[in-house]
Amino acid sequence: MKPLRVVVVDDEELARAVVREHLAAHPGIEIVAECANGIEAIEAVAALAPDLVFLDVQMPRLTGFETLELLDPRPAVVFVTA
Repeated sequence: MKPLRVVVVDDEELARAVVREHLAAHPGIEIVAECANGIEAIEAVAALAPDLVFLDVQMPRLTGFETLELLDPRPAVVFVTA
C-alpha cells in the first residue's frame, strides 16, 4: 500500500515538530515537505502534489485560508492552530 503523502505548514517550528511527532506514530504517512509560510506551501503543493496538507490558520503574509485558495492542485486539508 502506498503511503499517504503529507505536507506540514506552520510558521512555528515547534508546532511543526508536534505535528511530525503525532504523524510518526502512523507508518502509512510520509511527510514529503515542511513549510514555514503560505508561499512555501503553494510551491511545495505544486511541485509534490501531496494527498494531504496540515495547514496552520494564522501565519504572516498569507493566512491558511488565503493559502488554501491558491493551492493547485488542491489536496485534502486539515487546519491546525495553536
